[in-house]
Amino acid sequence: MNLTISGHHLDVTPALREYVLTKLDRVTRHFDQVVDINVLLSVEKLKEKERRQKAEVTVHVKGKDIFVEQSSEDLYAAIDQLMDKLDRQVCRHKDKVQDHHHASAKRIDAAPLIE
Repeated sequence: MNLTISGHHLDVTPALREYVLTKLDRVTRHFDQVVDINVLLSVEKLKEKERRQKAEVTVHVKGKDIFVEQSSEDLYAAIDQLMDKLDRQVCRHKDKVQDHHHASAKRIDAAPLIE
């Protein structure tokens, strides 16, 4: 699994990196066929009072790319909400991929009746 954590207009500190990794453990525990994960953390300055922290993640699993983004005033809160959304989408994808059809029980051939 390839993991990329990058920051846009902010430095990704070791504490922030560790926080993202611990949150991603929950997603990878539910679905282990993850090929690639790209996390982008950014800060948008709209006005002096309005600072929006944004977290985005793109997860490449076999057959599909899952993209989730979340923004909040606090970056840690944005990461928490992002991982909740991602977890729901990964679980939904896992349910779609799993084969829910069970093989029918093999019919027991009855001995031919003697008439």
